[in-house]
Amino acid sequence: MTETRGVLAPGTEAEVRERFEEVGPAAQTVTREVARAMEFSEEEYDERVTGGVVGAAREAMFASLLQVAVGDYDEFEAAKADYPDAEVHENGSPEVDRAAWHYVPFADALVATTFQNEPAAAVATLRRIAFSEFYEPVL
Repeated sequence: MTETRGVLAPGTEAEVRERFEEVGPAAQTVTREVARAMEFSEEEYDERVTGGVVGAAREAMFASLLQVAVGDYDEFEAAKADYPDAEVHENGSPEVDRAAWHYVPFADALVATTFQNEPAAAVATLRRIAFSEFYEPVL
């Protein structure tokens, strides 16, 4: 049975940019709280927590929220019929039992990662691939 993980499924490039902007304040808060937990002094915080650090947190947070379907390989094969014109980007081997996939509407692309075990690792890998190949270029 297919399981859905994540909440972000922006349909257009404009929605991608909007959702990415919305994640910004949360990324700032998470970064600040992590620095506080690491007991950074005010000076160390100012020196080490740069815009690039917060930007990396924003990118990781956005990617980690992408909606992903997880199921057996046959379910992935069936899902392809839902996107008949989509370009399929499959990572891994079709010889394994399971797959995780994400549809990118504005690119009409179906991105997938296959796996035997460790669905959490497969989902994380898929999200990084989808973000770097499809979402990051439109930001």
